[in-house]
Amino acid sequence: MKTAKSQKDRLKYILIKYHMFYIMMMPGLIFLLIFKYLPMYGLIISFQDFNIFSGVNGSPWVGFAQFQRLFQSHEFYQVFRNTLLINVYKIVFFFPIPILLAIMLNEVRITVFKRSVQTIIYLPHFISWVVVSGMMITILSPNNGLVNIIIKIFGGESISFLMNKNYFRSILVLSSIWKEAGWSAIVFLAAITGIDMELYDSAKVDGAGRIKQIIHITLPGLLSTIVLMLIMRLGRLLVGGVDQVLMLYNPVVYEVGDIIQTFVYRMGLGKSEYSFTTAVGLFDSVIGFILIISGNKVSKNLLGKSIW
Repeated sequence: MKTAKSQKDRLKYILIKYHMFYIMMMPGLIFLLIFKYLPMYGLIISFQDFNIFSGVNGSPWVGFAQFQRLFQSHEFYQVFRNTLLINVYKIVFFFPIPILLAIMLNEVRITVFKRSVQTIIYLPHFISWVVVSGMMITILSPNNGLVNIIIKIFGGESISFLMNKNYFRSILVLSSIWKEAGWSAIVFLAAITGIDMELYDSAKVDGAGRIKQIIHITLPGLLSTIVLMLIMRLGRLLVGGVDQVLMLYNPVVYEVGDIIQTFVYRMGLGKSEYSFTTAVGLFDSVIGFILIISGNKVSKNLLGKSIW
């Protein structure tokens, strides 16, 4: 009883002492509760033949029938493959770029130039995918787009990039890099500022140049952050950037560009397949959960670093 009372008193003390921090947390917690946890109630329709007029309580239960349909669907395997490939490409080609940007910016010694470059590369993050997609469509236009004008100048023929299955995934990756790489570099820049400057001073005394300092001090200092960001990225391996794809793709490139989220959008809202698309979303979430747990475990075993 005494131990329980002391723990209760300690909890009360902590709540009183840090009450302002808990008050500041409340909006975020309320947001998570309303928009992340309460909607989970709707997952039960993935086990029903949901009818919008009958509602959740009036719709018949069908067990795992929606999941059986999911695993037997050739179309789903296609969108699953597309989602996986697009995100793997983004990890391979996108993920290293913010790290390189952060390291290069850290090496810039002219403050005005450094801040100007930071501002320029951060700005695209604040541009809506609707606007970015409009820019991409204009630049890649087969008639008067800038890229095709340059191709024609060198004697080539006009290419319909957004209607070509060979180019579509590359366009998604490149446009993602242009829009988000600068913003993603902020995390790594912040991590670099946390590295002890005495390490660099000691390295200079030992005769290490900038390249060696980056290899032996900056990169090891960034390792924890890199692992954290990579694990979080693995958890979103089946989230392909629905806004971006939805704005850029068309029926001609469905075969290579249709991802799980756009598939859910088309089937759920377009064909009112609410139960089936909820089953797809649940499958997506479970796979993401498994990936993030596995990534954390592998990182902990191999590198001794993990989120938890």
